[in-house]
Amino acid sequence: MNLIQLIMYTGIFIFAVTGALKARTHHMDVFGGAVIAFATAYGGGTIRDLLIGIRPVNWVNDYLALALVVGAVIIVSFFNSNQIRFKKTIFFTDAIGLGMFTAAGIERSIAYNINDGYAIIMGVITATFGGLLADILCGEKPDLLKRGELYATACAIGGLIYILLKKTGLENNTGLFICVCAVVFIRIFSKRKRLRLPEI
Repeated sequence: MNLIQLIMYTGIFIFAVTGALKARTHHMDVFGGAVIAFATAYGGGTIRDLLIGIRPVNWVNDYLALALVVGAVIIVSFFNSNQIRFKKTIFFTDAIGLGMFTAAGIERSIAYNINDGYAIIMGVITATFGGLLADILCGEKPDLLKRGELYATACAIGGLIYILLKKTGLENNTGLFICVCAVVFIRIFSKRKRLRLPEI
């Protein structure tokens, strides 16, 4: 297993945990939790693959990815904590998942001959649209659409950094690591400092 596969599978597990935790805050049963976990983990990658014409989409016939989602739901079902701690956990797991899926989405897009600019867009879609779908299913306002949130923006900045590092000839695994760290840092830092984009 290479680094990009490790990042992808780790991202799937983390986003599945995020989705399962979100389902728990809405008092869903195990099946409902699995649906939300699945949507969070696979939604963005599925939309990316459909847009760039990859058949079958990334999760089909991948039993390891499916096992990670099921495992995440089972693990979360044993948690017993208050709502505030759940919300904090969801935020941090979501930030890590954003970074990992941004990097994985860009790499997968480049592998299918998508140019750099659109690869960044595909990275943002991979990272954010699973959460968007899960929020819609849960009846919440998506983080992607909240006023001023540096959510997709964090992914875009991290993705741009990664592409620029690739052009400098930096070793690929190092660039992937920096991309993930950049997205996570921007997301957490902007939330704590309440940094916002200007209104339209």
